[in-house]
Amino acid sequence: MASIPFHFLVLCSIILSITFPIPSQASFRPKAVVLPVTKDSSTLQYLTTLYQRTPLVPVKLTLDLGGKFLWVDCNRGYSSSSYSPARCRSTQCSLAGSKICISCFTGPLPGCNNNTCGLSPDNTVTRTSTDGEVARDVVVVRSTDGSIPGPVVSVPKFLFTCGATFLLQGLPSGVQGMAGLGRTRISLHSQFSASFSFDRKFAICLSSSSTSSGVAFFGGGPYMMLPGIDVSKSLIYTPLIINPVSTASSYFAGEPSTEYFIGVKSIKVNGKQVPLNASLLSIGKEGNGGTKISTVNPYTVMQTSIYKAVVGAFVKELSQVRRVAPVKPFRACFDSNSIGSTRVGPGVPQIDLVLQSSSVYWRIFGANSMVQVKEGVLCLGFVDGGLSPTTSIVIGGHQLEDNLLQFDLATSRLGFSSSLLFRQTTCSNFNFTTKA
Repeated sequence: MASIPFHFLVLCSIILSITFPIPSQASFRPKAVVLPVTKDSSTLQYLTTLYQRTPLVPVKLTLDLGGKFLWVDCNRGYSSSSYSPARCRSTQCSLAGSKICISCFTGPLPGCNNNTCGLSPDNTVTRTSTDGEVARDVVVVRSTDGSIPGPVVSVPKFLFTCGATFLLQGLPSGVQGMAGLGRTRISLHSQFSASFSFDRKFAICLSSSSTSSGVAFFGGGPYMMLPGIDVSKSLIYTPLIINPVSTASSYFAGEPSTEYFIGVKSIKVNGKQVPLNASLLSIGKEGNGGTKISTVNPYTVMQTSIYKAVVGAFVKELSQVRRVAPVKPFRACFDSNSIGSTRVGPGVPQIDLVLQSSSVYWRIFGANSMVQVKEGVLCLGFVDGGLSPTTSIVIGGHQLEDNLLQFDLATSRLGFSSSLLFRQTTCSNFNFTTKA
C-alpha cells in the first residue's frame, strides 16, 4: 500500500518529571492494577491519569469505554528517551491492526517518523479523527490487591497512537488525549492483562461527585470499597454483544465495533412495560440500533420514539408531582420540593432495562435517573437522540455512577451491581489514601 504523507508540528514546552521506584518485574507480578477516575464538573467527562515516558510525566486523559486505544497529543511537548515508533509491517503494527504506512519529512520526532505504521486516533466526544503514528513508550501504574493501591509496575513498551493538538478540542483543560478501553488488542485492559498475565477483565466504578475519585480496576476482583465491602460479589450478568459494524467516526470497511453492547429487550417504568418498537432494540445489518454503554455521553440518549414513550410513562407515574419548565437538554422537569428522598436518591418511579429474561434487569433508581439542574428543580436525566441515531439507546455516564460494571472479555459478559447506595457505599470509597 502506498505511504500516506503525514506531518506533526512539535511545540516546545517544559514538563516536570516524576520518578517512581519501580520494582523488578521478575520479582513482583500484580494480580490487578488500578487507576483513579475523576469527574470533570464542566464537561461531565471522566478523567484518569497514568504516567508515561522517560523521564516519567503524568498524562491526564479522558476515559473512553469504547475507545480503540490510548492516544495522546504528540504535537505539543512530547519528550521521551524511550519513545519508539512502530515500523511498517512490524509485529507491533500487526498487533495494533494498522493497515497504513505513513511518512513525515520534518522528523524524526515523536509522532513524526518515516516508514511507520498509522492508526486513526478518534475524539469520540466531538466525533473527529486524524491519522497518527503508532509508537511504544513506558507506562507506569499502581498495582492493587483489590482493596488498596500496591507497588507501582511498568509496561516498558506500551503501544499507543500519537494524536494532534486539534483533537483535544472538546476535552477538559489539561487533558492530553483519551484512554480507550474498547474491544481491541491494544486497549488499556488488553495490554495490562497481556503484560502481567492476569484475567481479561476490567471494571469501572464512576463517582457521582466531581470532588471524589471513582476507580477503574484492571484484572479480576475483589473490588473493595470502604468500609470493607467487596462490590464484586452479587453481580448480575448479561452477555456482551458484538456489533459487526464499527460505530467509530473513522474505520475500515468490515471492522466490527469496539464498543460494548448489551441486549435490552424491553423497558419498564414502575414495573409496567413501556410500549416500544422492539425492532429498534436489535442491531440491524448495517450496525444500527441496539443498546451500548458509554462514558463519553453524560446522560442516556434514546431514539425519539423510545424517548417519548419512556418519558411519557415516567410522567404518568409521577402525575402527582408538579411539572415545571424544562431545562435543556431535558424535557421532563419537576418541583423537587414535592419529591421525597430515599437511600437510592429521589423517590421517583424506578426504570428497568429488561435484559435476556424478565428476571434479569438493570434497575435505575432516582439517584441515577434524576438530575438536580438548579434549586428546587429535578429533571429526568435522559436525552432525545433523534429519529435515526446509529445506536437506539446509549447508556450514559449519569446512569452508570455509583454502579460497578465488570467487563469480562474471556466470557464476553457484563456484570453489574445496580446502585451501590443500597449497600451503603459509593464508587468514591476505594481507599486511595493507603498504599502498600
